[in-house]
Amino acid sequence: MLVDGKHYKTIWLDDNDPSIVRVIDQRWLPHRFEIAELQSIEDVAQAISEMIVRGAGLIGATAGYGMYLAVLEALQSDNFEKYLAASAAKLIATRPTAVNLRWAVDRQIDTISSTEISEKASIALKMAQQIAIEDEEACRNIGLHGLEIIKKIAEDKPGRTINILTHCNAGWLAFVDFGSAMAPIYAAAREGIDLHVWVDETRPRNQGAQLTAWELVQQGIAHSVVADNTGGQLMQNGEVDLVITGADRVTRSGDVANKIGTYLKALAAVDNRVPFYVAFPSSTIDWSIQNGLVEISLEERDPDEVKYVQGLLNDSIEQVLITPVDSQARNIGFDITPARLITGLITEKGICEASEPGLKGQFPNEH
Repeated sequence: MLVDGKHYKTIWLDDNDPSIVRVIDQRWLPHRFEIAELQSIEDVAQAISEMIVRGAGLIGATAGYGMYLAVLEALQSDNFEKYLAASAAKLIATRPTAVNLRWAVDRQIDTISSTEISEKASIALKMAQQIAIEDEEACRNIGLHGLEIIKKIAEDKPGRTINILTHCNAGWLAFVDFGSAMAPIYAAAREGIDLHVWVDETRPRNQGAQLTAWELVQQGIAHSVVADNTGGQLMQNGEVDLVITGADRVTRSGDVANKIGTYLKALAAVDNRVPFYVAFPSSTIDWSIQNGLVEISLEERDPDEVKYVQGLLNDSIEQVLITPVDSQARNIGFDITPARLITGLITEKGICEASEPGLKGQFPNEH
């Protein structure tokens, strides 16, 4: 996607040094656009845990490149296998909810273990690049399938602006390119469909207000940032035609773990008969679990993310305390939206119902 008119992906290998992975440092957006360099497994683990990179697909792609850097380091260690296993465990521990992370690490381990020692670095690099390419292509296809939903709404409401509500950031910043929930929006904009996006601010880290809004500015798409609790009223007032969110983990039965607040949007959508879709690549499906409410471990983060907000003050990015100093806070990062509340799932294969038969119909050989 575009940044000031120039095409960027969210992760790439340095042109001059193949031992350096470059990423967009998302901590400073929308006020500052910076590139971070990852040169070690420690750098990658820190980038994921501190949300220099975030979003299910990008976390997976970053982990893929992280395992490549781990191979380079393991080749210099006294025990290759032990070093690589420790590196894999370190990465997996950084973000427990997004299944793409473990998926990418396990895929690298399987590939690396079956090669000769002299080939391990080159094979790990090829696999990291393949994971990134697959993520990008899956998101492109998600956009094309989701576009059909938006086209149908536009046909049923000729001459009207189509209002779409999204939550958190599931745009290209959360993946290698295109995004998941935002990919159909970008595809519709390219088709010339008249769009307006309601952007949930998505407290406590404000990924909507800071990242989704920044993406939409860069792509020239009309949007309005709203407080997280505004969506229900907008739906009651007939000002939302469609809700699309992303996902960090999807069970084989269609339950969805996503950024905290997604469940409330689904409830409001059902009550007001607004279609509610969830978009994600197949790497986000956890085929090993069925009941999201019981089987998904929801990440809890630093309570200070709730107590402080970050913003621009006199050309400096600052954090400001918004609660009493002595107040306690709890920062649950995700919630579970049951499949029964979801109109449909959008994957790289198409659109299906949120159910085990629906997902198995799209991916008959992967479960």
